[in-house]
Amino acid sequence: MSNPPISESKLKEYYDVALKLVLKCGPLMQEGYQKAKTDFKVKSDFYDLVTVYDKQIEDILTEGLVAAFPESLIIGEEESAASKRQAELTDAPTWIIDPIDGTTNFIHRIPHCCISVGLAINKELVVGIIYNPPANELFSAWKGHGAFLNGEPISTSKVTTINQAVIAYEISLIHAAAVRDKNVKRLYKLASNATGTRCFGSAALTLCYVATGQCDAYHVEDLKPWDIAAGAIILTEAGGIVCHTNGGKFDVMKPDCVCASTEELAKNVISLIEEANQITGYTFK
Repeated sequence: MSNPPISESKLKEYYDVALKLVLKCGPLMQEGYQKAKTDFKVKSDFYDLVTVYDKQIEDILTEGLVAAFPESLIIGEEESAASKRQAELTDAPTWIIDPIDGTTNFIHRIPHCCISVGLAINKELVVGIIYNPPANELFSAWKGHGAFLNGEPISTSKVTTINQAVIAYEISLIHAAAVRDKNVKRLYKLASNATGTRCFGSAALTLCYVATGQCDAYHVEDLKPWDIAAGAIILTEAGGIVCHTNGGKFDVMKPDCVCASTEELAKNVISLIEEANQITGYTFK
């Protein structure tokens, strides 16, 4: 059974507390970013990295949110990695946390990395906060109230066709052998038809760049809920589209998605993905 509809005042309280905690973590993230090269460990594979700052930031966020809202649950990247449990989204208020999205960028002092916090209630995303201290970018949204960058309203571009669009694609996913073939073929199709193709190394920030109109569309698969949750609500509140790769409803727990400034552009991108899926005769291993 789902929870009763949340009041505007309660939603604002969730937003305000989360925003305060994210800002509190900013100096800690900046401290790690400014080091010559932050120490890191490898998690599941050579390209899956974690630093002491990931754990410290997630602990601050988790402890603060649970203290303020004991009824809420947490799905956090580092907690999930440590427990090795499959995260499950219920109707309860659930914070979906990525303490540092773009960890490789963070380690190498590339300013596309951020703290990402989303809130889902009744399995619907209602709050998103993404903070990039190195670039002084604070993106935020709460349902029905629009999206903002450093307190100023943002909105997507109005691009509707692929040949006028700058498309973002996570080229780095090619390092995973299991999904290499489909990613190379999809990248080929999209890059061959778009005005430009960009890779930022942070899914959360890339969604925000579509929300501001800096990019027009983004396609990504094989990520985790914490990579996408906050950015998805920010993008939709900015007027954008987030859907499943097949055009169906977006599921934050299985975030294979197409994100776009307009519905027409999303359909354009999906059509090219379908064409890429039909490419045969060679395989990228």
